[in-house]
Amino acid sequence: MKRVLVDMDEVIADTTSGMITWYKDNFVGNIDYPKMLEGQSLVKGFPEEHQKIVRQQLFEPGFFRNLPVMPNSIEVINEMNKRYELFIVSAATEFPNSLKEKFDWLEEHFPFLNWQQVVLCGTKKIMHGDIMIDDHARHLTHFNGKAYLFSAPHNLNENHFERIKDWQHAAEIFLK
Repeated sequence: MKRVLVDMDEVIADTTSGMITWYKDNFVGNIDYPKMLEGQSLVKGFPEEHQKIVRQQLFEPGFFRNLPVMPNSIEVINEMNKRYELFIVSAATEFPNSLKEKFDWLEEHFPFLNWQQVVLCGTKKIMHGDIMIDDHARHLTHFNGKAYLFSAPHNLNENHFERIKDWQHAAEIFLK
């Protein structure tokens, strides 16, 4: 059975939408969506005077716990879990509050996964498997298997990896 490693943020958890919703609920300012699409950091799309506050939100309790789920990810991951040795892998230790929040988020939205299928780490260089799906090329560069870049606003100019545009596309690749 092939081992598939799936990232969380911007792959199954919609971090961009979560941050935009939080920002609109708390601030008045124009979000520069084209800047988000230029391959820059998500933070670069927010007004310059708010960028430090937006980045700080990643460290605040509750942010990762309340993120929206990527469309169709629950159904596709559920089916993939039946066909593959599947692990959810997140380089989460940069944001200490996220460890418990990500685990709780997974239990709520992906209850068919068990605790042994969750890897919260500092670097994905230690991960081995047959397939990895991630939104950051830096995590895929050192991977020893087949690497797929999951489309996200910050990686649209990246062209070094085969791309998965959304979970419907992932279903076409992995569930045929």
